[in-house]
Amino acid sequence: MSAHVKDMTHGSPAKLILTFALPLMLGNVFQQLYTTVDTAIVGQFAGVEALAALGAADWLNWMTLGIVTGFTGGFSIPIAQRFGAGDLQGLRKAVGMSALLGAVIAVVLTLVSECIARPVLLLLNTPANVLDLALTYLRVMFAGLCVVMFYNILASLLRALGDSRTPLIAMLIASVINIALDLLFVVIFHWGVAGAAAATVIAQIFSALFCLRAVFNLPMLRLTRKDFVPDPVCIRTLVRLGTPMALQNAIIAVGGMGVQYVVNGFGFLFVAGFTATNKLYGLLEIAATSFGFSMATFTGQNLGAQQLARIQKGLRAAALMGVATALCISAAMFAWGRSILSLFVSESSGSAAEVLDIAYRYLCVMSSILFILYLLHVYRSALQGMGDTVIPMISGFVELVMRVGVAWLLPRFIGQEGIYYAEIAAWTGAAALLIAAYYVRIHGFKRALAEGRPMV
Repeated sequence: MSAHVKDMTHGSPAKLILTFALPLMLGNVFQQLYTTVDTAIVGQFAGVEALAALGAADWLNWMTLGIVTGFTGGFSIPIAQRFGAGDLQGLRKAVGMSALLGAVIAVVLTLVSECIARPVLLLLNTPANVLDLALTYLRVMFAGLCVVMFYNILASLLRALGDSRTPLIAMLIASVINIALDLLFVVIFHWGVAGAAAATVIAQIFSALFCLRAVFNLPMLRLTRKDFVPDPVCIRTLVRLGTPMALQNAIIAVGGMGVQYVVNGFGFLFVAGFTATNKLYGLLEIAATSFGFSMATFTGQNLGAQQLARIQKGLRAAALMGVATALCISAAMFAWGRSILSLFVSESSGSAAEVLDIAYRYLCVMSSILFILYLLHVYRSALQGMGDTVIPMISGFVELVMRVGVAWLLPRFIGQEGIYYAEIAAWTGAAALLIAAYYVRIHGFKRALAEGRPMV
């Protein structure tokens, strides 16, 4: 067995979750680093309109990425459970079927995304002076969706087996390559947003190849031809788990597009400021998603091993660590957020001060209750690790309603700043549902154990 694979059914839950999450946090730091550098280089060297174009394209791009990560996250659930149960034959079959489904989904998603890009940008009331730039960015990003699917299947597989180190190294490689190519394509070649998108896709290719090498080195994953023979039962399980998670992300993205429609109506300067903070938002969420991935793997493995008490103990530890981390990040944003945001806006622009004011006010509102976002990720991932992807999908509907409702209604009463509260309203509504659902689910598992029934 590879030294990087980790059995999370034994040992201290808190230590296991933290040591699994730390490499993911570092990996996400590098991922957000190159996303941030993309934005900073475009904002500094391609201008405010190019920065606004990234914002106009953001939610549609996030939707496609969210569908990919949703499916691959769902596919990883039975992999973690089979690994926890010691069922290596079932593990290999789940991997083979995940690869087949992922290839089909990637091709279909690429074709659909390329077709809807322009109509959706028009529907979102994208400002005319940034429409073509936003479309160019999306065309290039969508062309790389097969690469994105390839990487995410491999990374999700490794994380399901307890290996968070390999995705970290892969992301470090991608970050270095992406930043170097950003400087080459945008600063030297003057390719603008197209160059930034191309740099991201090329960097992802290298990260995928690194993960593939790691998978080939795992004896338990020496797949044979029979592992790729379609298995209707396994395929139905993967689709049942992956589809709600993909829909959850798509629904959240639709809500984001609803907000973007309102933001676009305030003009491209407001779009630019909003974009700067949304790019920084990824840094705020880094530890939250890392604790989430860790909790999903921990829960999946321990559910497969029928260890309910460890799941509960791990959840409490992850929630406490998440809240403490969120409070530290919030304090840092209040202290240094404006200085960080200034990296995204060219000082040569006469509107730089106005864009920064918009961005910093939005950042402060989000930072005020960031801890709720962290609880949301921990509880949602625990449910997904248990095999429940439906309630998390419903939480996506809650986010949609709260986000769009606040974005469309509150500005009518307090002006354009009302839109800053859409995000935190979405977090709060979804977290309330997920926390309640987790305890209902735990109660059901306790009853199953008491009656001698298996939990999986």
